[in-house]
Amino acid sequence: MAFNFGAPSGTSGTAAATAAPAGGFGGFGTTSTTAGSAFSFSAPTNTGTTGLFGGTQNKGFGFGTGFGTTTGTSTGLGTGLGTGLGFGGFNTQQQQQQTTLGGLFSQPTQAPTQSNQLINTASALSAPTLLGDERDAILAKWNQLQAFWGTGKGYFNNNIPPVEFTQENPFCRFKAVGYSCMPSNKDEDGLVVLVFNKKETEIRSQQQQLVESLHKVLGGNQTLTVNVEGTKTLPDDQTEVVIYVVERSPNGTSRRVPATTLYAHFEQANIKTQLQQLGVTLSMTRTELSPAQIKQLLQNPPAGVDPIIWEQAKVDNPDSEKLIPVPMVGFKELLRRLKVQDQMTKQHQTRLDIISEDISELQKNQTTSVAKIAQYKRKLMDLSHRTLQVLIKQEIQRKSGYAIQADEEQLRVQLDTIQGELNAPTQFKGRLNELMSQIRMQNHFGAVRSEERYYIDADLLREIKQSLLQMYSICILSRS
Repeated sequence: MAFNFGAPSGTSGTAAATAAPAGGFGGFGTTSTTAGSAFSFSAPTNTGTTGLFGGTQNKGFGFGTGFGTTTGTSTGLGTGLGTGLGFGGFNTQQQQQQTTLGGLFSQPTQAPTQSNQLINTASALSAPTLLGDERDAILAKWNQLQAFWGTGKGYFNNNIPPVEFTQENPFCRFKAVGYSCMPSNKDEDGLVVLVFNKKETEIRSQQQQLVESLHKVLGGNQTLTVNVEGTKTLPDDQTEVVIYVVERSPNGTSRRVPATTLYAHFEQANIKTQLQQLGVTLSMTRTELSPAQIKQLLQNPPAGVDPIIWEQAKVDNPDSEKLIPVPMVGFKELLRRLKVQDQMTKQHQTRLDIISEDISELQKNQTTSVAKIAQYKRKLMDLSHRTLQVLIKQEIQRKSGYAIQADEEQLRVQLDTIQGELNAPTQFKGRLNELMSQIRMQNHFGAVRSEERYYIDADLLREIKQSLLQMYSICILSRS
């Protein structure tokens, strides 16, 4: 997937620039875990992630803290998970998770603050009173330019702090709306995406060490198994790894840990630090959106996006069942999507090349098979003739000394009739004589071009000879 919806780990949209530790995966197999880091899926300790598009830390393409992230889960830790380490267990009753929409769908709770912010922004763009003369008009134009660009500070009053202009402000001109695929996986599938700041070849060569390191991050519990669902190359030498965790119970049954539960564990501060040591720059869940979440997302335009543009984007959606509109803010986001598009184009071209090679190989195999079938047909015909000759000889020996029977008499009459038709001047004999005379004339005149000459295939000539010999034998048999 080029664009995924999920719950980022709280890193900024420019997480690709986060420097990973030098060498390998930051020490696979040597990840240290503190004694107090029992695997508990209560609320993550770092809850500082912002909303969908309102926070300045989410400048890249993403959906903030995710869709329906459970921020108040309180699960039982099970009987087979040791010191509080578990995903709810099999024999314990899991308490009801209080699912909230978090920063993604929650409405602003400080309406007066936002109202004052909007008033200050309008004052900075239209009527600043900082200097009290004609220079305020120049300052207003300068503030408008900064707002359009999406950077800088707008001074408008001596007693009020300046307004911060970001790319999320409503006046920023460098905005557009694109579309991304909605995931179709269930929360029960337990798929969590980890983005590594490493190449795919390096990930694949050290995949076993990666699995062992993630298992240590999960506490090293023997009832948990980390599995890699798949890997995919991303731009800027990054790699997307999709994992899921299987929990086994003492009675032998197993289940996948829900994606939201696993992601909540990864969001804890100490766990996130360990993941960063492994080179993880971003984590998110890969779960589908509920109809209520999709409806609420479409009804509320993102921060800084004009409602008219948002409504038009919903109308222009080429596939509302699979795609959802998302804002693109700034050239950096546009460049990132362009890189992702180029990456997907290369992957598609690679797949097409593989398919083309397979088709060429199949065509070669088909040609070879057709030639072998023709060869086997000729061989079968040859064996059939030889078998017929053996049967004729055996029949002659078996019928030697016996009188002609009724069925043989009927066969003789049929053969005489055929022989009479062949010897009739106006029938086949005349036509054969005419063809023979034409063949002799063409052989006599050597000036005829080679492409106009007639040739008889050796196999066909041999078959004709064998047929004539068989007819001759049958005639001799009938007369005897």
